Amino acid sequence: MRITVFGATGGVGHEVVRKALAAGHEVTAVVRDPARLDVPAQDRLHVAVVPALTDEDALVPLLEGRSAVISALGAASNRQAKAAPVTGPAVRAVLGAMDRAGVRRLSVVSAAPLGPDAAGDGFLSRSVFLPLLRWALRDLYADLAAMEAAVVASGTQWTVVRPPRLLNRPGTGTYRRALDANVPRGRVIPRADVAHALLSTLTDPTTTGRALGVAT
Repeated sequence: MRITVFGATGGVGHEVVRKALAAGHEVTAVVRDPARLDVPAQDRLHVAVVPALTDEDALVPLLEGRSAVISALGAASNRQAKAAPVTGPAVRAVLGAMDRAGVRRLSVVSAAPLGPDAAGDGFLSRSVFLPLLRWALRDLYADLAAMEAAVVASGTQWTVVRPPRLLNRPGTGTYRRALDANVPRGRVIPRADVAHALLSTLTDPTTTGRALGVAT
């Protein structure tokens, strides 16, 4: 499979690139600073430097002839509250470029607080912790919500992956999944497992047009 990865220098994006290459895929890693891509050079890895991800014209050549697109752009792409939205505008440009390039399959990372409260979660989680988190990071989540809305309204074969708090730990390979729901008592997940989920959805038709909650 030929895959273009946006957000390739982020924590999840790095893992996506590594896992995709290990699985034998050909990867185009879209970056702003190639020095931050800590992946050994190899024949199946192509690094594309794009200073502005909202430049749809610049993205089209990176998608032509590709099988699928993964966006690992997420809340961490915009850490400053009150900063201008990052992920929503970038993914809208990606969607436009995908349409022009004729690429249909898309998997994007979002965040668990955008999903419904999980059945089985306790009172404190549903009534205190999550509302406080959604309020404290409301600008970041508004950006992700705009991204999700654009994805859902697009003509792509999309999957939205919603993880909870991300950890820099080795992947477990045994994380839990929930379609159109959050994982009950799902508090954390290694970035490597999120990368695995993003890649696995590309060949899993049951996730097409669905949101996928993931957690350890």
